[in-house]
Amino acid sequence: MKRRRRTEILINGSQKLSEELAHIINETYQVKVIQEPESGLVMLKVRETSQKSLFYPGEVLVTECKVQIEGTIGIGIVTGDQQDLAYNLAVIDAAFEADLPETNGWMEVLENEEKVIEEQRAAANQSILKTKVNFETMDV
Repeated sequence: MKRRRRTEILINGSQKLSEELAHIINETYQVKVIQEPESGLVMLKVRETSQKSLFYPGEVLVTECKVQIEGTIGIGIVTGDQQDLAYNLAVIDAAFEADLPETNGWMEVLENEEKVIEEQRAAANQSILKTKVNFETMDV
């Protein structure tokens, strides 16, 4: 599983999951915090669809954290002011990058969480589609 997919699952899923996974690593290994969770601004990049050009509509508040486990650096970046989540993401990222044995069973847990997220999105889309109005009133 790639880092981007793993991070999206942890951000969009239950926050308890990231807390539990990071707690397992914190109990077993020494986690050295390189950069405490701190807020910053990142330029938001958007592709304009008609001309296929990039533009920057503004900045987004993010929280970033960097940790080191067993000589491997992990990074956690999340939108908004979410210091605990940024720290947990950094710890989990470092654990995966260091290929710690605790991470072996996490793929299945993350895939199950991804299914839950997809089900929630599908249910939300269904509730939105119930209100969709069909404006076609005559055949041409």
